[in-house]
This record gives sequence, structure tokens and C-alpha cells, in this order.
Amino acid sequence: MQGKTFNCADNAEREEGMNIAVKAAQSGRLVVMPTDTLYGLGCDAFDNDAVANLLATKQRGPDMPVPVLVGSWDTVRGLVASYTETARDLVEAFWPGGLSIVVPQAPSLPWNLGDTRGTVMLRMPLHPIAIELLREVGPMAVSSANISGHQPPTTALMAKQQLGKAVTVYLDGGETAVGKPSTIIDLSGERPYLLREGALSAEEIAEVIGVDAQTLRTRPQA
Repeated sequence: MQGKTFNCADNAEREEGMNIAVKAAQSGRLVVMPTDTLYGLGCDAFDNDAVANLLATKQRGPDMPVPVLVGSWDTVRGLVASYTETARDLVEAFWPGGLSIVVPQAPSLPWNLGDTRGTVMLRMPLHPIAIELLREVGPMAVSSANISGHQPPTTALMAKQQLGKAVTVYLDGGETAVGKPSTIIDLSGERPYLLREGALSAEEIAEVIGVDAQTLRTRPQA
């Protein structure tokens, strides 16, 4: 079975689709899932062949590493080199939700997400289908479900029109609520820096961690 779509508004289809998606991800294949921001193309984060296939399917090189989605706050602790107070405050304020956090990764992790320079970008999405899949599979490498440079999809159909049978299963959860990418904050340097302003504003983040929003937007000196 390749490229089958399951309508998750129907309970029976959702259950069947979820079972197939879990097995697909666990066996190194690609799945498309809804998140709160956009539809994501995902695989087991620890399956390096699957991650390489994900990048190839998106027609994207390792210079743009794949983010990792998690299904709970607790999962983060095992993936990072240190869990700082700033990271904890942001997780507690915005997860699940539209904030991706770049942090130094735990040095022992056997994954290859691309040219990460020792960091990993983590997010917990605010979507019940995504959360259920992540809790069954574990951390997943997930990028927007589109060919690189093309329109990121807000529906399963938009994703399928681009990716077709390269994906084993499409979980259709309707149109995504936010419709734009997550905001990305980099916590791997000396001070927090906003890499991308998306679903959340700099002002919302600045209020939580006690810094000026303009400072967040200003790139640190190399």
C-alpha cells in the first residue's frame, strides 16, 4: 500500500490509518500527518535511512536539517545536552503549539538529521492526531510535506499532490488551524535569537523569557 489517504474525521478510518502509519514509521517509511501549523512529512527520527529518504523526497540537501517533533514535554530531556531554565519556560508556555526550539543535542544520540552542527530543532505540535502518532512511534523527524521551494500544505490533498506515492500513508485531519510555519528560536548560543517569526510573535516569546522583542530579532555577533 502506497499513498493511501485516511479520513481521520471518521473514527474507524482514523484508527485504521493510525495503525498503518505507526507500522509504516516503525519500518522506515514516510507518513504525512496534520499538525497545528502545516501538514508534516515524517519518519522515525532514529532511522537514518528513512531521514535520508525524507530529504530526498523533499528534494532538499542535508544543509537544511530536519526538525524533530515530540509527543510530550518529558521526551525533551533525553534529547538535549542540558535542559536550561529558558528552554523549560518556553516549553511550559508554548507547548504543545507553534514554537520550535533549537538547542544543543545530547551527544550520544545515534541520529543523522543533516548538518545540525550539534544542535536539534524540537517542537511539540498542538494536534491530537500528531500527538497520538508521536506517542506511539517516539520522536519523529518531520518537515513540511512539500517539495522544497513549493507551497507548504495546509491540507492532506495539497501534500499528496506534491509527494504522491513517495509517502505510504496520509492522515487527513482537515485544514490546519494556523496555516503558517512555527516560530523558531535558537537557544544554542549565548543568548536567544529568533530565526523565524511564524505562528508566534517575538513579543509573545519575549514576555515569557524576560527580554526585549527587538533583541530577539537581532542576530548575535559571530
